[in-house]
Amino acid sequence: MNRLLLSDLKRMWRQGVAISTLLGCGIALFVMANSSMVSLEEARESYYSQYRFGDVFATLVRAPNGIADRVAEVDGVSRVQSRIVRSVLVDLPEMAEPASCLLVSINVEDPFPMNAIHLTQGRFPNDDQRCETVISELFAEAHGLQPGGELDCIIGGRKQRLRIVGIGLSPEYVYVVQPGLMVTDNRRYGVVWMPRRQMEAAFNMEGAFNSLSIAMQPHASIAAVIAQVDQLTRPYGGTGAYDRGDQVSHHRVADEMSQQRTMALVMPSIFLAVSAFLFNIVFTRLVNGQAEQIATLRAFGYRSREIGWHYVKMVLFWVILGSAMGCLGGLRLSWWMTSQYLRFFRFPTMEYEFATHHAILAIAIGAAAAILGTLASIRKAMSLQPAEAMRPAAPRDYRGLIAERTGFSKLLSPVGRMIVRRLETNRMATTLSVLGMSLAVAILVLGSFFQDTIDYVMDLQFKKTQRQDVMLTFAETLSAASIHDVAHLPGVTRVEPFRSVPVRMRNGNRTHRLSLMGMSENPSLYRILDDAQQQVTLPPIDGLTISDKLAEVMDVKAGELLTVEILDREQRTIRLPVARVFPNYTEPSAYMNRQSLHKVLREVEQLSGAFLSVDADSIASLYDEVKKTPSIAGVLDKHAAEASFNETISESTSLMRIVNAAFSLVIAFGVIYNCAVIILAERARDLATLRVMGFRRIEVSMVLFGELAIITVLSIPVGLPIGYAFAYLTTIALDTETHRFPLVIQRFTYAYAAIVVLGAASLSAIYVRRMLSSLDLVAVLKVKE
Repeated sequence: MNRLLLSDLKRMWRQGVAISTLLGCGIALFVMANSSMVSLEEARESYYSQYRFGDVFATLVRAPNGIADRVAEVDGVSRVQSRIVRSVLVDLPEMAEPASCLLVSINVEDPFPMNAIHLTQGRFPNDDQRCETVISELFAEAHGLQPGGELDCIIGGRKQRLRIVGIGLSPEYVYVVQPGLMVTDNRRYGVVWMPRRQMEAAFNMEGAFNSLSIAMQPHASIAAVIAQVDQLTRPYGGTGAYDRGDQVSHHRVADEMSQQRTMALVMPSIFLAVSAFLFNIVFTRLVNGQAEQIATLRAFGYRSREIGWHYVKMVLFWVILGSAMGCLGGLRLSWWMTSQYLRFFRFPTMEYEFATHHAILAIAIGAAAAILGTLASIRKAMSLQPAEAMRPAAPRDYRGLIAERTGFSKLLSPVGRMIVRRLETNRMATTLSVLGMSLAVAILVLGSFFQDTIDYVMDLQFKKTQRQDVMLTFAETLSAASIHDVAHLPGVTRVEPFRSVPVRMRNGNRTHRLSLMGMSENPSLYRILDDAQQQVTLPPIDGLTISDKLAEVMDVKAGELLTVEILDREQRTIRLPVARVFPNYTEPSAYMNRQSLHKVLREVEQLSGAFLSVDADSIASLYDEVKKTPSIAGVLDKHAAEASFNETISESTSLMRIVNAAFSLVIAFGVIYNCAVIILAERARDLATLRVMGFRRIEVSMVLFGELAIITVLSIPVGLPIGYAFAYLTTIALDTETHRFPLVIQRFTYAYAAIVVLGAASLSAIYVRRMLSSLDLVAVLKVKE
């Protein structure tokens, strides 16, 4: 039996390698995703612990240092660190527009600060030296800055030259993203750390702070601590404390890791399912083709379990081969994946961890999928009775076939009639072959639709929704008169002001922090679009227009009420109805008519910023003027953000798309090649008989090619909707709070999948044609016994 196993493996090595490769693709994806996640999670947790990342955070306008001491006395609080945090503009010589930076104070005398800085270059600032700073590593890399360099920072309307003495990282800013952007832009946004004494003098904050980081005692109630912190900071403009889960950097990193864990299940599951299906096709036909040999072995006294074990060993051999390829490929791919994440998420140390347990689990799942795929065939082999299996098959009656009854076969040539009769008399085998190839089509659609989705989101966000050129945010809320000053900035052709206020929304036990934005009734520069991409108006009624993601998070529908806690200045709680729900693919968001928001806030007209339409020839003059305006704290150039988004997404997804495309092509070729080889194996005797009878090689080849062509053509309309379903399930699986993926598949993607499958079928046919030409006619026509 072992010699028979070796003979079968040698004879079927091409099919075995193809199936093992498909199985290896699924295992490689599983190992890649989980190994990179294990490495990143261990690096993150080690970083958080070693550098004392806070558990609770709070921001306010201005509070005396004594308030921080009172927060430290709250039950459950282990430690409190007060800071000064301000948004400032940075003038960089290589950029026309100013960059935005978050200026954060540090206490250089504290040997064990919270949210500590890990220096990658240089040293910490001296407290007695003016204007010494440490800058974030990604911002430094984007501009080629080194210790000893200088940075022109606009503080209080005056340009102040800061000297860079160090470059570092902080657990608080693993992922640095400018407010209003979907992805990080390291050229236009960074973090600058400065001694607290210097920041107190620069911002007139002596003896005061505007930000808190809080470390919790083990098993303490975070909700109780947040409630008491809010009570203490409310008189000083506190905007509501929040835990680590709502901290921007941690939230983005956690969401990205959640998506990667999902992909570690979705994509490998599809690959393994295809592998199991292909195992089923191969072994079903293998057992059918070896029925007489099995009967002969049974007649010689071999027991059914020995026959079954023979096929199980064959399956296990291919599983082991596929597992080895998958683990080696997953190991290499996980190194690449981890390096890609390190371009966005920075950690002081990164030790690669191979997910051994996940690899063992992947191998076990792969083996189980292969066994399940072949179980029915193996049971059939074990149950074959010698007398029945060795009885010659009865001649087939073609009169009942559809092609015969309809008269269609009379229109065909003899070769065409052979093809049609073969396909119709082997309906189960034909169906399995069509389904196998259709899965190849489906995986090609799945591996390519992400680009369509990204293109759609970019067009929606940067062309249809955001029609402004520049967005300005003010350091503090300004009166309505300020809009006239903005309108007179160089090149400004249109201005649309907005009011933004931090709120906490509640619905039962569900809560969510965000900024409620008030805009005009029919804004034209920053628009809200419905499902049909028609503009949503904000009528002057006390109602909220919220994104569908926020509606999902809060479990609320249009017409229902939401509890809104205002976290700005005069803090109060109100109940507002949800007027409209609109689709959105970024973070949860909420909008309101600006005049209605002013009434809710009980304030005269106040503004947080403005959207500007600017003449392209005057954009440089505008930025020069903005740099001289102390009331402007942030600038967001829409066109620069679009270019950065495109570059970032292209860089981060291009290699992944190549990997998906490569795996999809492997599967497509593997499935189609297997089908072609199986057809040749089943029809070898018939084809050899035709050659002996005098048919030419081209005529004999057409029998094989015709059958393969019909199966391929039938698989395309079956595979395209399956690919659509795969893509739909993937978008659902990747749905997180910060990112949503709409299901968008362009016609080109469908055409690409069809063309690739047709090409793979053509290559398989050419290769099988060579095998057909080398058939040993005498050996094939010999009696099998």
